[in-house]
Amino acid sequence: MAAPSSNTCGRMERSIRERVPPLLTDLYQFTMAYAYWRAGRHQEPAVFELFFRDNPFAGGFSLFAGLHDCLLFLRSFRFTDQDVEFLRSVLPAATDPAFFQFLRGLDCSGITLRSVPEGTVVFARIPLMEVSGPLAVVQLLETSLLCLVNYASLVCSNAARFRLAAGPRRKLLEMGLRRAQGPDGGLTASRYTHIGGFDLTSNVQAGFLFGIPVAGTMAHSFVTSFTSLEEVTPKTLVALNGDPDPVDIISLTKGLLSRVCELLSAEPGKIREGELAAFLSYAIAYPQNFLPVIDSYSVGCSGLLNFCAVALVLCELGYRPVGVRLDSGDLCRQSVEVRRVFRLCSEHFSVSAFDSLIIVGTNNITEQSMAELNKKENEIDVVGVGTHLVTCTQQPSLGCVYKLVEVRGRPRMKISEDPEKSTVPGRKAVYRLNDAEGHPFLDLVCLAVESPPEAGVPVSCYSLSCDKSCVSVTPAQVTCLRQEVFIKGEVTHPLCSAAETRAKVQSSLQTLHPRHKRLQEPDSYTVAVSEKLHNLITEIRKGSFSNSNFLLAN
Repeated sequence: MAAPSSNTCGRMERSIRERVPPLLTDLYQFTMAYAYWRAGRHQEPAVFELFFRDNPFAGGFSLFAGLHDCLLFLRSFRFTDQDVEFLRSVLPAATDPAFFQFLRGLDCSGITLRSVPEGTVVFARIPLMEVSGPLAVVQLLETSLLCLVNYASLVCSNAARFRLAAGPRRKLLEMGLRRAQGPDGGLTASRYTHIGGFDLTSNVQAGFLFGIPVAGTMAHSFVTSFTSLEEVTPKTLVALNGDPDPVDIISLTKGLLSRVCELLSAEPGKIREGELAAFLSYAIAYPQNFLPVIDSYSVGCSGLLNFCAVALVLCELGYRPVGVRLDSGDLCRQSVEVRRVFRLCSEHFSVSAFDSLIIVGTNNITEQSMAELNKKENEIDVVGVGTHLVTCTQQPSLGCVYKLVEVRGRPRMKISEDPEKSTVPGRKAVYRLNDAEGHPFLDLVCLAVESPPEAGVPVSCYSLSCDKSCVSVTPAQVTCLRQEVFIKGEVTHPLCSAAETRAKVQSSLQTLHPRHKRLQEPDSYTVAVSEKLHNLITEIRKGSFSNSNFLLAN
């Protein structure tokens, strides 16, 4: 697959600069940065990690997404004069003016980012990104990086679950822009649902920015806006074979509609003239892209009959109609009946194009209803999903966090009364251990200074789950999960297009064992720490209690 074009990259980078400027952060990032600066600690080397604590949607996995946007954000990170002047107005009056001069000169030239590749299957507690550099700068980056990763990874994972529920054959259309949480939520959803496994989007701007295939034809409003065949203008269509004489398409359609009614024993009196007028007007405008919604009134009594008549006319003139959309009622039952009628027309009128007509289903589709499609008889080729995809109704947030793990080369650990909120200290490396069949079975988090695990060699480790006993595992294959992607202000790893990252997602999901991909009650995947890292955690926990008596020391 080709890398994104320079035009696409330029548009995306401008979009990131506009949507995610340095001020898109929490105020306390600036107050902490000032306190570091005032104490002379702002240049101290520090390391933060970004991770999430629980797999989303009660599932067995997540997908890591948003890295591409993070890299563009880091590359363009700098404060303008306007930014600095605004900060003067909102920070306390006691703030030293020299701090604002410091901010004006800040960029990410001292930042190093090590990350899991975008599109990789990941699990709770794995450090997805490691951000290292001057303490004040890495602190200022926190909120923006979380904002770029949290929703992207969540909606990408949601899309992957819809894809698993749908199976590999059916095409999936994302159409959630009007339901999304604002314009930026809509754009982000379109990009990352495509990466997660959706084939098409209705979002034109997403097609422009990200190169995603766009699709769409008509809404019910178009159909109901017509009442009479008198509104059809023009009333003729030139055949595709080059015959210059325009054909009276209305007369031709009326004749074929009568024959369709006779074939299906339908009542002509129940057919809606306005619907037929809408179909004809659209077919005249787009004779090669005719795919109307057929349930504005009644599928069986009007919509399907009108479609067949207009589609037969298009076929007679050398065009190929595309299909129909169903948007209400029992989609499975209706699709079976629609396909039956298509086959009857194909045979009766000797029109083979009717054998390849597609049926699109769109009706408040959820993950559960998507999965049920595979259990019922149906003839749906494409499913459009909106609300439940882009709003992630099963879980509104992934809950990524960004935690300090090292300062001045010394490990740091948050020790919480809630054990799940405790962090894992120190700079680390992350390895994925695979079995003999190529399935990952354990992700191992080690200290960065440790030697990497080797294939065929037993490894002692401790699960990060409640079980604290030491276990020994022997991997057949070992993969280092993280790589350096940003050094000294430069992106050091090729930026991937949405299509390339989408392929990475499918490849990563294929390696995952089916028991971890189950949508309901999946087996838990093991994330563990090395013996040395476990010992460090234990030592720091003990040390935190002994150091708590500093007030009593001489």
